Amino acid sequence: MLAGVGGTENVASASHCITRLRLKLKDVSKADKAKIESINGVLSVVEAGGQYQVVIGDEVPVVYDYFTKAAGISGSGEVPPDDDAPKGNLLDRFIELISSIFLPILWPLAGIALLKAFLSMAAQFGWIDTAASTYAILNATADSVFYFLPMFLAITAAKRFKANQFTSLAIAGALVYPTIVALTASADPVTFFGIPVVMMYYTSSVIPIIFAVWIQGHLERILTKALPAMIRNFTVPLITVLVMVPLTLIVVGPITTVVASGISAGVQFLFVHAPWAAGAIVGGLWQVLVIFGLHWGLVPVIINDLGTLGYSLLAGPLPPAVLAQAAAAVAVAIRTKSKARREVALPGAASGFLAGVTEPIIYGVNLPMRRPFYFGLAGGAVGGMIAAIGGSATTTFVVPSLLSLPAYLGQGSFVMQLLGIAAAVTIAFVLTLLFGVTSQNDSPDAGPDEALPVEEAETEEASARALTGITRSIVSPVNGRLIALADVPDKVFASGALGAGVGIVPSDGHFVAPIAGTVVTVFPTGHAYGIKSDDGIDLLVHIGIDTVAMKGDGFTAEVTKGQRVNAGDALATADLAKISEAGFDPTTIVVVTNTKSLGAITAEQPGQVAAGDAVLAVEA
Repeated sequence: MLAGVGGTENVASASHCITRLRLKLKDVSKADKAKIESINGVLSVVEAGGQYQVVIGDEVPVVYDYFTKAAGISGSGEVPPDDDAPKGNLLDRFIELISSIFLPILWPLAGIALLKAFLSMAAQFGWIDTAASTYAILNATADSVFYFLPMFLAITAAKRFKANQFTSLAIAGALVYPTIVALTASADPVTFFGIPVVMMYYTSSVIPIIFAVWIQGHLERILTKALPAMIRNFTVPLITVLVMVPLTLIVVGPITTVVASGISAGVQFLFVHAPWAAGAIVGGLWQVLVIFGLHWGLVPVIINDLGTLGYSLLAGPLPPAVLAQAAAAVAVAIRTKSKARREVALPGAASGFLAGVTEPIIYGVNLPMRRPFYFGLAGGAVGGMIAAIGGSATTTFVVPSLLSLPAYLGQGSFVMQLLGIAAAVTIAFVLTLLFGVTSQNDSPDAGPDEALPVEEAETEEASARALTGITRSIVSPVNGRLIALADVPDKVFASGALGAGVGIVPSDGHFVAPIAGTVVTVFPTGHAYGIKSDDGIDLLVHIGIDTVAMKGDGFTAEVTKGQRVNAGDALATADLAKISEAGFDPTTIVVVTNTKSLGAITAEQPGQVAAGDAVLAVEA
C-alpha cells in the first residue's frame, strides 16, 4: 500500500476512521489506485475531502499501525482532543478515566508485583537473609514502583489531562521528597507562610496526584493564554509548580486522602463485620465488573489500601473469582464438539490460571455459552466467601492468579484462601462439565465467540430459533426519510463494499440503537457505532458522510464500548444544523458489515420512517 501511494516521501499525514485509512498525499497523481485496490483486504479507494481514503473495514486500526510504522511517519491518529471526545454518564466517564491512567502501567505494576510477592514469601520462610545487602537490592527493585507510584501516575495522568508530563513529575517528586516525607513524623506544627498544613504520606498514594495533575492541566492552559510568548516557556512551569505543590499539600492531598480513606473504611467495615457477604459479592461479581470495565473503579481502592494499611481485603476474593472462570473453560474444552472453541479454551484457561488473564475465555468461550460463565460466577461467589471469612488479603498489587498467590501469604489465613480457590475451581469445573455444554449452546461448527442462545426454560419457539435460525428486524435509528443504500452519497457505502444496508436522511438529531446487542465500537468522535447482536449480526451506524472530520463537534455518545443495549435505547445525539453548517451531509448509514456470513438481507421500500420502524430484515 505504501508503494502504491507513492512511497513515504509522498505521504504528508495519516489518520483513520472506523473503516478507512485516510491519507493526505503530497501528489495524488503518484498514487496507483488500481494497484492499491488489488491488495488483499482493500475494499475500495476513494478521493474525497482532500484525502486519499483506502477503505479496509474493521481491521483499519491494525493496518494504520503497520502503515505508519512502515512509512516512518507520525500519523495524526484516531483519538481527538479530550474536549471533543464523546461524553457518557458520570460513572462511565469515571471508569474510562481510571482505565486510561492505570492501563499503561498495569503490566509493569503486575509483573514487578510478582517479584515483590516471591520476595515476601522467601523472607517469611527464611530463604533469604533480610539483613543482607542482596535482600536490600531485591527489595528496592520490587518496591520502587509502588513507593514512587505517584510519579508513574503523574506521567499517565498528564497524558490523559493534556498537562506537561515533566511538570507533573516535578509535582509528584515534591510529594515523595524525603524532607516532605519526614515532615509527616514532625512533632512541631507544619505551616506554609503561616497556613497550617495537614501532612499525609504520599508515597504509594493514588488519588492526590491524579487530582493534582487534573488541576495542573487547567492551570497550564490558563497561563499559556495569559502570559506573553517571550516568557511563557519558563514561567508556565515555574508558576505551575509554585501553585500546585503547596495547593496539593494544603488542600488536594488531605481532602482526597480523607475521601479515599472513607471508601476504604467502608470496605473494611463490610469485610470485618460481614466477611461472608462481602466475599460472596466481590467473588461473584468481579468478572461481571471486568466485562463492563467497572473493575477499574475498585483498583484505586485496592492500591490505596496497600499504601495506607499494607494489605487489601478487597483483593482477597479475587483469585477464586478468576480461577473459577479458567476451570469452567477447561470443562468446556473437554466437552465441546467445536475444535475452534477448544483451541481458544485450552490456552485461554492456561492464561487464566497462570497469569490471571480471563478475557479470551470470557469473550470467546464462557460468556457466549452462558452456562459456563454463570457456573464460574457461582464458584467465584462461594470461593470468595470462604477466602473472606479467613481474612485473606493481598499485601501487594498483583493480578490474581496461581503465580501471584505468594502475595496472599502475609495477611489472614492462606489455608482459607487455598480452600476458597479449591471450592471455586471445583464448583465451576464440575457444574460446567455436567450441565454447561448442551446441544443448544454447542455444535461442531460453532466458533470461539459464538453459541446458540440458551434459555433456562425453553419454549418451542425458542428451541426452533436455536436450531433453525430466524429472521431478525433491524429498525431505523432515527426519524427521517429512508433511502436505498445505492442512493447514499458515498460511493463506498453505496457500492455495498462494507455490507448490505440502507440510508436515512435524518429529520432530528436523536439516534437510538437499531438492534439489541453489545456495543463493540464507539468511535472517539461520536459519529460511528458498531453493535453485535446476540445472533451474530454485526451492525454499523454511521452518522453523516465524512463527519469524522468534525472531530466530535456536534456529536454526543450516549453509550460506551461493552455496554448492552436494546433496540430503541439512546445511542447518540447529533446537531444536524452544525453538520450542515460544516458542509457535511447528515445522511446516516446502517449496514450489516458481516453480510457475507449471513442469509438474505432485505431492505424496506424508501419513504418516511420513524425511529423504531423496521428498515432491514436479516436472516441470521
